[in-house]
Amino acid sequence: MKEVRIIGEKLANMPWEDKPEGAVGPVWRHSENPIVKRNPTKGIARIFNSAVAAYGDRFVGVFRAETINGRPHLHMGWSDDALNWSIEEQRIDFVDEDGQPFQPNYAYDPRLVKVENTYYIIWCTDFYGAAIGVAKTDDFKTFIRLENPFLPFNRNGVLFPRKINNKFVMLSRPSDSGHTPFGDVFLSESPDFVYWGKHRHVMSKGGQGWWQSVKIGGGPAPIETTEGWLMFYHGVTGTCNGLVYSMGAVILDLDEPSKVKYRSSNYVLTPEEWYEERGFVNNVIFPCATLHDAETGKIAIYYGAADTYVGLAYTTVDEIVKYVKDTSEVIGDDEEIGKI
Repeated sequence: MKEVRIIGEKLANMPWEDKPEGAVGPVWRHSENPIVKRNPTKGIARIFNSAVAAYGDRFVGVFRAETINGRPHLHMGWSDDALNWSIEEQRIDFVDEDGQPFQPNYAYDPRLVKVENTYYIIWCTDFYGAAIGVAKTDDFKTFIRLENPFLPFNRNGVLFPRKINNKFVMLSRPSDSGHTPFGDVFLSESPDFVYWGKHRHVMSKGGQGWWQSVKIGGGPAPIETTEGWLMFYHGVTGTCNGLVYSMGAVILDLDEPSKVKYRSSNYVLTPEEWYEERGFVNNVIFPCATLHDAETGKIAIYYGAADTYVGLAYTTVDEIVKYVKDTSEVIGDDEEIGKI
């Protein structure tokens, strides 16, 4: 296989651990997981399913915080090493484009994506049912909440980190407000982050294996590589003991990201450690963010564990792309443009 490279910036100070001797699979866990534990800040019981990004010479995070009354909100956090986090006690205060308060009823499962010089926060919100909320910031001091991009019911909004054909592109998974009979991933595009359309089907649930039989959903923002858009995602299966969330990987076409080039038939990480198997919701791995270094090909993956903790895992672009290609399975019409 020809050398695969990440297309992007150098990030020399990202967290990293080499693959342990004897480790099996293309993704390995941080040795001191979980990196965010229970009751991390006054008034917050649990943090999980959260997003991080590089910002200057530090790291910034937008965290899903389950408060001690059980209602989720988004809280800011800062770190010098992307491992040890100082999380703010007060939730993020959103304003509209006129500077007036525009606070969501609740907010959870954020993604944080930089496009050009603006950071966008995408989360699950309440808009007469489960829907996608969005906001933007240039300085992490003022957070401008924008109009919801889609009608309910929808979840797992994931923005691509650059415009494609001069359009913003966002993945989503149409959904109900519960644990969903809908299970496929779609994309939509917008010229202005206001009007969204040209909807395309991207990925189907299912396949030969059972680990993604119930539903799938986009995870961190896709990583641009010379092989295509590399994206980690979650797949869900049903068992006699409830749902199990695992992590998979897919490579989408660079110019037509509704087309799947390669998709691993196997999960790349599944609940096996105590902090993934046991918590507020057992057996959950839910990836939401990556840090990556274009110079070395290193990738750090942040994931929610058991709806209770934040875990961290590692891979390299060479290893994960090779694994996805070697185990690739076409599911449904994933290789098509998604327009019928």
